[in-house]
Amino acid sequence: MRVATAESWYETERLSDGVTHIWEPHIKPFYRCNIWHVRGRDRDMLVDSGMGVVSLRQQVETVAERPLLAVASHTHFDHIGAHHEFPDRAVHRDEADLMAKPDRPATLADPYVADDIFTALPPGDYRSEAYEVTPAPATEVLEDGDIVDLGDRHFEVLHLPGHSPGGIGLWEAATGILFSGDTVYDGELIDDAYHSDIGDYVASMERLLTLAPRVVHGGHFPSFPGVRMRELIAAFLAEKG
Repeated sequence: MRVATAESWYETERLSDGVTHIWEPHIKPFYRCNIWHVRGRDRDMLVDSGMGVVSLRQQVETVAERPLLAVASHTHFDHIGAHHEFPDRAVHRDEADLMAKPDRPATLADPYVADDIFTALPPGDYRSEAYEVTPAPATEVLEDGDIVDLGDRHFEVLHLPGHSPGGIGLWEAATGILFSGDTVYDGELIDDAYHSDIGDYVASMERLLTLAPRVVHGGHFPSFPGVRMRELIAAFLAEKG
């Protein structure tokens, strides 16, 4: 398999509402985490950080320009790999221990990380069998109902367990933007990880139905409108509820 360059590892797209989408094009879509950067007046917010196999801060100028809080939607390997690069890091209380001590089984690097999740391997001396997430102890522990304050923008923390115990969403009522992590996205949802819980997942999906988002930025695959979120949740509940 060919080896990618560090310069080609990330791609970015500036969306509306001060949101920039960052992704790792050499990772296959199912395993490829969406990284979201949100511009605020006083500081910025990063939602998830990808695998961390190439430095995010060195390759994506957007995330290194201003003070920034790196928020983890949850602590699976594809979402927190570059969190250690940022001095200010936040995660839900139920997964704070995992971000501080992210071993391969706990982050699902076992069994998912293998060469076949890539279309081109990371540069340098990368080896899938040796891949590990670098510890990134939280500087801020989040609870349901907390507010991530960017000065002129305010995101409510929604505790959405099910996919994992400390999964969260971030809801900006003023704009109708929901960052949903891996709770809901427009693709195959994972509810059978070692710490998944179907009962919690159903309750989290039912909670999301109380919102009316304009746009949902999920942990994987393209963003979608609120009406599509309701369709995805209805299908999930019909199967699991």
